[in-house]
Amino acid sequence: MVHELIITEKPSAARRIALALSDKIETIKQNGVSYYRIKKNNKHIFVVPAVGHLFTIAEKKKSFKYPVFDIHWQPVYKDNKNSLYAKKYSDLIKKVAKQSSSFVVACDYDIEGEVIGLNVIRFLCNQKDAKRMKFSTLTKPDLIEAYQKMSKTLDWGQAKAGEARHYLDWMYGINLSRALTLAIRKQKAYRTMSSGRVQGPALQIMAEREKEIQTFKPKKYWQLQLLGKKGSADIEAWHYKDKFWDEKEASQILAKTKGHNGTIIDVTKTEKKQPPPYPFDLTTLQTESYHLFGFSPKRTLDIAQDLYSRGYISYPRTSSQQLSLKIGLKKILNNLMKQSLYTELCQAVLKTKLLPNNGKKTDPAHPAIYPTGITPKTLEQNQKKLYDLIVKRFFATFGEPAIRQTITAKIDVNSEFFIARGTRTIEKGWHTLYQPYVKLKEETLPKLELKDNIHVKKINKIEKQTEPPRRFTQATIIRELEKRNLGTKATRAQIIENLYNREYIIGKSIEVTKLGMKTIETLKKYCPDIIDEELTKSFEEDMEKIRKHKLGLKKILDKAEQELIHVLNIFKKHEAEIGKELAKAYLETEREKSYIGVCPVCKKGELHVLHNKKNNSRFIACNRYPKCKTTFNIPRSGEVKSTGKSCDVCGYPVIQVRKGKIPKQICINKQCKSKKSDDIMVRKEESEMKRHIVEEECPKCKEGILIIKKSMYGHFLACNRFPKCRYTQNIKGEPLKEDFT
Repeated sequence: MVHELIITEKPSAARRIALALSDKIETIKQNGVSYYRIKKNNKHIFVVPAVGHLFTIAEKKKSFKYPVFDIHWQPVYKDNKNSLYAKKYSDLIKKVAKQSSSFVVACDYDIEGEVIGLNVIRFLCNQKDAKRMKFSTLTKPDLIEAYQKMSKTLDWGQAKAGEARHYLDWMYGINLSRALTLAIRKQKAYRTMSSGRVQGPALQIMAEREKEIQTFKPKKYWQLQLLGKKGSADIEAWHYKDKFWDEKEASQILAKTKGHNGTIIDVTKTEKKQPPPYPFDLTTLQTESYHLFGFSPKRTLDIAQDLYSRGYISYPRTSSQQLSLKIGLKKILNNLMKQSLYTELCQAVLKTKLLPNNGKKTDPAHPAIYPTGITPKTLEQNQKKLYDLIVKRFFATFGEPAIRQTITAKIDVNSEFFIARGTRTIEKGWHTLYQPYVKLKEETLPKLELKDNIHVKKINKIEKQTEPPRRFTQATIIRELEKRNLGTKATRAQIIENLYNREYIIGKSIEVTKLGMKTIETLKKYCPDIIDEELTKSFEEDMEKIRKHKLGLKKILDKAEQELIHVLNIFKKHEAEIGKELAKAYLETEREKSYIGVCPVCKKGELHVLHNKKNNSRFIACNRYPKCKTTFNIPRSGEVKSTGKSCDVCGYPVIQVRKGKIPKQICINKQCKSKKSDDIMVRKEESEMKRHIVEEECPKCKEGILIIKKSMYGHFLACNRFPKCRYTQNIKGEPLKEDFT
């Protein structure tokens, strides 16, 4: 009997494809992995999942030398112990492939999906090619159409471009990271360093901004603010010159206007159409969700990927800002109407011409992100937020332009002119479809006419100073990388995560650490090609040529090898100098990070967080050991850092411990009197509870009773029905913050 094997990227996709295509479906389990045998038009089909990448690039002979170019594809479970689960999927595909004579790749239709499918076909199925399903949603109609119209071969341009990216990223990442790590370790600083083809230039961009901020010299200026009234309405106006760089000039005008009221000498009204927003591509979705919800770009992508896997939205890794009429806009809206939350908005959109306000950005594989119309089930809070944002953005693209009116009034105060300005929305248009995500200031002026008198209550001379450039946020750096053609829509978020993990950058408003700055300064001084943005761009252009069949894979790899040999030869000449400078920066960074405060016992030393490698514990100790043997125990896990504060009771340093969402501040002194009084109160309350003198009902579930529990932060009350009821309360009676998050 002829069998066909369909390979999917993930288990969730396998199930959706099997259900969509089947006349009859059978679920089979092998070694904990589910796959499907279906019957369609008298054809027997196996639908078997991969679990992301089953193969990875690895060197043929393991070492820690560089440069290394002798690399190959290898099963991921052989390269990484944490990926042993992948062997079950590989073994299953091998087994089913032996029973099959026709092969179809149904992985995500992008570069990564093409590489996953290619490796499965050639290494597990022993085939040279396969058919290819292409789809942008995991909905039944789209999957049926993708199966009916599947191409006879893989997308070889996409597959080769994907291979090139994997080879290049490995060659650059491993060789540069090894070079940096060996250089710093030779200076007795045991730190793993990293760099890469895109990571280096990305850090360089942020370091340049950081340098601008650090070297920025603020300049003073003054502004004149008029506070007045027209009847009972308040008016705020500013001198038309805006900034005065000479305080004397501002003071003279202030003196000239003192005691004078104003007269309206000009009123103008301008109206501006605000077109509806473009449909979401991945970058604009990441940017918007960061501004609205504080989600990191990686978190946004993870949530969007999950919504896609469950069939609720289209494929999120897209650079397109265009929606095609082919996706069935009316059908999607009719399906969304079944969700009561969107019924009225759908009705409003269906009355329009259903022509989205498409942007210029396109993607050869996928349209912009849109909801499929399938009603979601059991979404978590953050998933609900992102799904709602995507749905509302979809609606907003069909809306009418909003109209914003700006009224500008010119006020004459003793021949000095002040400008009052107010902008408000007079026709909401698409705003009604995108609520509550429209964030615009509404500034309304009272009705003003020529020759109206303005009572001047006060004119303020306000001293200000120029501000340095703003730091990048995760959203703005993603946008900057896209603008410079560095990385891809799918990789930029992970690159930023890597820079955080290596402690090159910190904070929501991204600050480059001393280690990050020194790394860039050192490389710029001795080996600038490592952070060369133009070289990285040229490789991106080469990979696009591969995708379009205009360049061969071997040519780009040979170019990369030659470039790396040149770069690493220069690096080796300066290895000692690079290592010394990086080691110094690393040790300074570690010292600052571990610092807790002045030792309260000897008054001379510094307290630092130290680690005991033997038992994997940590503690706080004075750096004057053995002269001062002061130590303090701290929790085994959670981020610990100084607060810069001292305990109000004993004067010892207070540290912040973050374990979970909410940080706690605790005194490091176990003998602190405040803790002893708390312990006495706790023991008394515990004794009363045990003797049933006190038995308090849980105020949340009304079924359990409160019992005393202990955590690293001290004692607290909790419902005895945990985990069904998660109510907690401080011993003193106030609910804990966790109850409201």
